[in-house]
Amino acid sequence: MKKKSVLLIACLLMTLSTEAIGQTQPSSANLMRETSPAFFQTEEASRIGDQMLLYQRETGGWPKNIDMARPLSDEEKAQVMKDKQKLDDSTIDNGATYIQMVFLARLYQQTKEQRYCKAFRKGISYLLSGQYANGGWPQFWPKKRDYQIHITYNDDAMVNTMTLLRDMVDQREPYQGNLTDKRMRQDIKTAFDKGIECILATQIVTHDEPTVWCQQHDRETLLPAPARTYELPSYCSMESVAITRLLMELPDPDERVKRAVHAAMRWFDKYKITGCRYVRTPDRHLEADSTAAPIWARFYDLERCEPFFCDRDGIPRRHLEEIGSERRNGYAWYGDRPASLYPLYDAWADKFDPAHKVAISLETKGAN
Repeated sequence: MKKKSVLLIACLLMTLSTEAIGQTQPSSANLMRETSPAFFQTEEASRIGDQMLLYQRETGGWPKNIDMARPLSDEEKAQVMKDKQKLDDSTIDNGATYIQMVFLARLYQQTKEQRYCKAFRKGISYLLSGQYANGGWPQFWPKKRDYQIHITYNDDAMVNTMTLLRDMVDQREPYQGNLTDKRMRQDIKTAFDKGIECILATQIVTHDEPTVWCQQHDRETLLPAPARTYELPSYCSMESVAITRLLMELPDPDERVKRAVHAAMRWFDKYKITGCRYVRTPDRHLEADSTAAPIWARFYDLERCEPFFCDRDGIPRRHLEEIGSERRNGYAWYGDRPASLYPLYDAWADKFDPAHKVAISLETKGAN
């Protein structure tokens, strides 16, 4: 009996130890977002960096949704080498190219290995090569198809790119030193400024009033454009948050930028949804709750500015329960992301344009 008890305790301790390890050990994919300087002095960091060089396409960009920190077999490495010539999977979608460039910059700062600097600079060339004359970036290039040609704010693709470029110009950590040179930074600054012009030009204007942005905009007309079948032209709350934040981070905003920020915050405040909670389990839906913090629908239609939801059939519905379970539970239809802008806007408006500060509050009711 004593032996059984000892064995039971031992097994329990082993289980607890295994669980603890599982909780503290990062997955290989998480290592791609590591920030510790000490980590980038390790052989593991160099191994991951070298794999990122392997995955880098001849275009200078990287494909998305790949755990590039996972050790590869010889056969897998051979296949990755064959794929380097691909022209249709280099992208800024889902953090691709951005993640790899940040990692390589950190690795270079700790090792000073020129191969990492060279790959980083090749990434810069890729980013600059994809920008349209109007300042926008598509989702994929050089080869693209369907909605990939549109100016892409979806998943913060363009904002992530512009943030990376801005930090290079300012030589913020980890982009300091000789990772870039003066001529490169001049070209990068030009690209960033063009990006701001594109953001201002694509802000949706209704009845002569700027509002927010769509997930993607037509590269020629700059109007809201469709993407996947359930992503219709719309006022889009989620992606508009990152755009507005980027504008508020400009050190010397001109009158156009000030107007754009004030207008976006006015829109966020007007169309917040109060008195409801977004319940995610077991099946996503809204529940009445007078104590709930404000939320926003991801999409608002362009005619009445009312929330809508869409299945893969491309037909907009007024209620989340009207679409199938696969899309209802597999997409972020509501969120509270705009709430993070409220304290930032309060400080920004007081500093840059108190005379035109918009009266907003998370405590008041919205139009919906």
